[in-house]
Amino acid sequence: MSAPLVTILDDEPEIRRMLADALEEAGFRTLTFGRATEFEAALKTMTPDLCLVDLSLPDRDGLTLVHRLALEQGAAVIIISGRSQVQDRVTGLELGADDYIIKPFDPAEVVARIRARLRRDTPATPAADVAHFQGWTAAFDRFVLVDDAGQETPFSHAEGEVLRLFLERPKRLISRQAMQEALGGAAGDSFDRAMDVRISRLRTKLREDPKNPRLIKTIYGAGYIFLSDVRWG
Repeated sequence: MSAPLVTILDDEPEIRRMLADALEEAGFRTLTFGRATEFEAALKTMTPDLCLVDLSLPDRDGLTLVHRLALEQGAAVIIISGRSQVQDRVTGLELGADDYIIKPFDPAEVVARIRARLRRDTPATPAADVAHFQGWTAAFDRFVLVDDAGQETPFSHAEGEVLRLFLERPKRLISRQAMQEALGGAAGDSFDRAMDVRISRLRTKLREDPKNPRLIKTIYGAGYIFLSDVRWG
């Protein structure tokens, strides 16, 4: 099995070189890009395991690119950015990023987060790609929700891992701690906010009434319960 491929999109050559050296020393393959147009052209002929994306690009809005990667490519995406405002981090997560690392950073931290991210994407046993519940079909191979009329709604890689967690544990309480252990990431306000964002977006895509959700029920102070029966395959 070949080493995982990590793409690095950043307009600063020193950062590209620093990250590539650290990742290759850790056993990853890397490809680096200084412009979004070069990166998007390369995506036509390669499929990275994970994309590191800077938000401040010379030829494209980084957040728009993150959204496209999450929805169209189904790619795992980690933002690396000098933008440290809370709203930038929230927006990045809302658009489908899996993590957000603020510059300056320690390359060892980036390597550790990538390893954690890819471990979560490699199940011990093969996972089913399609689940059916309450008139919905979740197709994880295509990152889409399909309603009973055949209308498709895309979901991001990050939203997909939360949805799969619910669908694999229907009618069982899932605590915040259990979610953190299953999905990784540091516990605390940042993780809680990321989960709130992803669950809110999933409820919208499942056309839930926010005041009385039928599928994803919040148990205040305890966690969440997914209320439907689920059939895989």
